[in-house]
Parts: sequence; C-alpha cells; structure tokens
Amino acid sequence: MIALAVLLFINAVFNVLVWPRFYKRVSNDPRARDEHGRPTAFLKVHAVLIAIALVLALVSALAGVAALTGAL
Repeated sequence: MIALAVLLFINAVFNVLVWPRFYKRVSNDPRARDEHGRPTAFLKVHAVLIAIALVLALVSALAGVAALTGAL
C-alpha cells in the first residue's frame, strides 16, 4: 500500500504544480479572448480541463492518505 500511496501523492503534486502554470499560458494566448475581451471556447475548455485535473489531484491526495492509513 505504501507504493500506491506514493504514486497517488506524486500524481497529486504533479497536477498541482503543472496545471496552474499551464492555465497562465493558456490565458495569455491570443486565442483565449475575442476582440471584445470575452473568453472564447478555447479558454473555457482549457479551464474546465484544468479544473478537472485539480479535482483529480485532490482525490489522489485523499486516496493516498487513505492508502497509508489502511482505509482502502
């Protein structure tokens, strides 16, 4: 179970470190806003995907704790 917990924690850390930085790049991309400054589908889709990745990071961290405590 320790190997599982380590894998889950690595996944959580990766998601938390990588995806917020990616959002910064996406939001600065010229395709992110239309000529009136409104968010485009490009930005909205990426924001949803990044939010899902961050939720998965939280779930991974909780599952890692559960694996360490024997709750799994």
